[in-house]
Amino acid sequence: MRYANKVFPTYNLDACSLCVKPYPGHPKGCPNWNKKQGCPPQAPKIYETLDLSETVYVIYNVFNIGQHARRMLELHPQWSERQCYCCLYWQPKARKQLQTNIRFFLADHPKQKIITCPEAQGVNLTATMKKIGVDLEWPPRQVAYQIVLAGTAL
Repeated sequence: MRYANKVFPTYNLDACSLCVKPYPGHPKGCPNWNKKQGCPPQAPKIYETLDLSETVYVIYNVFNIGQHARRMLELHPQWSERQCYCCLYWQPKARKQLQTNIRFFLADHPKQKIITCPEAQGVNLTATMKKIGVDLEWPPRQVAYQIVLAGTAL
């Protein structure tokens, strides 16, 4: 199934603050903060990248992370819950699914610019997805999403 919807992204500078939120093994948040090109705080804002007066699309995939975690526990009964949900084991497959969705989208919309990390550009993806009827689960335990935006480049 292919997922692409028209949407007006919710811009909120607080979205970038998620990058500095502590998580296991990273007490200061993402190690890419202020280091990696395309990461906050030097990442351009969404309104500096896409023409928001034109149509913006959200492209995403749906990954059954709950099923994946149950499968990992069956294969590795000694694993903790954290290990079963670890992104290192599910994100490559999910990203491959997302790339397929992007290719199909670009086949019909070849001139669109893809924004692969909208959060870095200040887009609140939870609020943006809610506009199209998708409630994101945090942390994801049943379904995880990978989400990109597409639109007309400035």
